[in-house]
Amino acid sequence: MTTPYLLILLSFAGLFIGCSGEELVIFGAMSLTDALTEVSRQFGTAQNVKVYCNFAGSSTLQRQIEKGAPADVFISANPNQIDALQGEGLIYEDSRRAILSNRLVLITPVNNPLAITDMGQLTQDSVRRIAIGEPNSVPAGIYGKEALTHLEVWPAVQPKLIPSADVRSTLAYVESGEADVGIVYQTDAELSKKVRIIYQFPDSSHSPIVYPAAILRDAGNKVLAQAFLEYLQTPEGAAIFEKYGFSVVK
Repeated sequence: MTTPYLLILLSFAGLFIGCSGEELVIFGAMSLTDALTEVSRQFGTAQNVKVYCNFAGSSTLQRQIEKGAPADVFISANPNQIDALQGEGLIYEDSRRAILSNRLVLITPVNNPLAITDMGQLTQDSVRRIAIGEPNSVPAGIYGKEALTHLEVWPAVQPKLIPSADVRSTLAYVESGEADVGIVYQTDAELSKKVRIIYQFPDSSHSPIVYPAAILRDAGNKVLAQAFLEYLQTPEGAAIFEKYGFSVVK
């Protein structure tokens, strides 16, 4: 393992679980941080293994994997990243599965009286800054761009956009008041007491928000990785995801 990837591994939001010699490395989309941390801890305890989680924007994780970062399982917030890795032969195609879905919402700081009933209101002077994941690479931003385009306001709001590296950064912009509104997943919005949801985008306005998971070609323990994927959709795993607002794909 080369030094850059050792540093990546050491920087994981690590979950040191169990005391056996087996270990598992999970790369997860930033929006999964809280739910997947808890699921991984529960799995690690049940299996008596060490589980390490690395959370970042899905496109960032894709690039890390392409550069050789060690990972056993990758869970993205958008199929594009898994598609790209599959095209490069970096995942086991048979292991790929959709595990979760989410909703896209518009948020504002909790003390902001702004009310939005129509996306055309985003073009008004009362909305000066709109936080969004980078629209060409961050899944939440990709979905957001699709929705704003479908609702015919994308060209008008582009000068107001504050792009971010991942959905949690978008959330932080709104929490701090640096943005008047932001486009995030419902699960992220519900974790924060500093924002409130003021609009829910119609599902028909964007591609389905699906989280695919797959085992990486260079996974160190494919049997354990497969067991982890299966655990995500057990009643125990599903209950945790649902607690955080995700819908589990059956």
